[in-house]
Amino acid sequence: MTDLQLVVHDASEVAAVRDGDGSSASSGLEPIDDGAVAVVDGEIEAVGDSGAITREYPPENAETAIDATGRTVQPGFVDPHTHAVFAGDRSDEFEAKLQGKSYQEIMAEGGGILRTVRATREADDETLLANLLDHLDVMLAHGSTTVEVKSGYGLDAETELRMLEAIERADERHPIDLVATYMGAHAVPEGSDADEYVDEVIDEQLPTVADQGIAEFCDVFCEEDVFSVEQSRRILEAGRAHGLAPKVHAEEFVHLGGTQLAADVGATSADHLLHATTDDVRALIDAGTVPVLLPGTAFGLRTEYADARGMLEEGAPVALATDFNPNCYSHSMGYATTLACVGMRMTPAEALVAATRTAAAAIDRPDGPGRLEVGAPADLCVLDAPSHVHVPYSFGVNRVDTVVKDGEVVHE
Repeated sequence: MTDLQLVVHDASEVAAVRDGDGSSASSGLEPIDDGAVAVVDGEIEAVGDSGAITREYPPENAETAIDATGRTVQPGFVDPHTHAVFAGDRSDEFEAKLQGKSYQEIMAEGGGILRTVRATREADDETLLANLLDHLDVMLAHGSTTVEVKSGYGLDAETELRMLEAIERADERHPIDLVATYMGAHAVPEGSDADEYVDEVIDEQLPTVADQGIAEFCDVFCEEDVFSVEQSRRILEAGRAHGLAPKVHAEEFVHLGGTQLAADVGATSADHLLHATTDDVRALIDAGTVPVLLPGTAFGLRTEYADARGMLEEGAPVALATDFNPNCYSHSMGYATTLACVGMRMTPAEALVAATRTAAAAIDRPDGPGRLEVGAPADLCVLDAPSHVHVPYSFGVNRVDTVVKDGEVVHE
């Protein structure tokens, strides 16, 4: 028998997230009381009753044993939408929003994305890497074991490539698995108009990004006063021609048609969706596109949340993400689940599945992370709490005690 790597035993609850049958948003979540998990070669070998598991896989025979008495074991969080590589600070804009200024007004005054673009262009490579690694440390401490990271604060070929290189270097150094997304179409840079910049993205940036070979996805901010549906379509189709799967920021501030675009181009995910309609959601379901909801963004903007309840009732596979960025400064998927429950009427079980298994599907990893079942990667969190419900219930408190990645303890 292959050496026993890890046994987590006597857990108050093992929140076993499995593939599920699709009958409900929380299908596949099986809470196991007094449970245990055995790990061999970085994969889950057994999940079930602690007595049965420990008889077959004695903790004393394992390289590492964790006594989880009174605690919960769940999959590591998968965060499928972040902008975690950047430079600069925009905390003053938080105050400006509290005083009544809108996101668009702040951008018109030279703030917002373009302010971060200026700071990111001025930062050297080591600063970008160090900033990203610092953010990843916090995400890991909050239980994230797989994280998508977008470029998009460069808006020129040189800086976009530098950002993607920082993501690759961080992936090599950090326990969290990173998924890189190219988002040169995050905003229109100063001194350009949208059509000119779309041409630059297609003719200059995308070929160099493809040659670099780091990014998996191409994302675009399809939004009023940013990129139109047709401009976004051109970029996404060009990205696909270069081997990059499409993603779309859609329906964040107004209903423009980005959700239907995501369905038309077969995007892996459509994200934000605050103004998506029922017809939009049905189109995503038919296209196999995962809706990714970002409740932290709505919270920070003090706006209405996406209609998660309506999407779930339509049968949509809703995913959750932090949208961590200078305008939504939360690293915690646990807090995202709190906002999902309180602001979007999801149940704790639905929120857990959306933050793990479905989130993995939103980055095209449906058979990888985000599950706690035999054969899945041993990416686990041990919570200082008796059930998975305590994560959204304990808002403002990080319940993650220990994080395991590929069967190795990487944070405690």
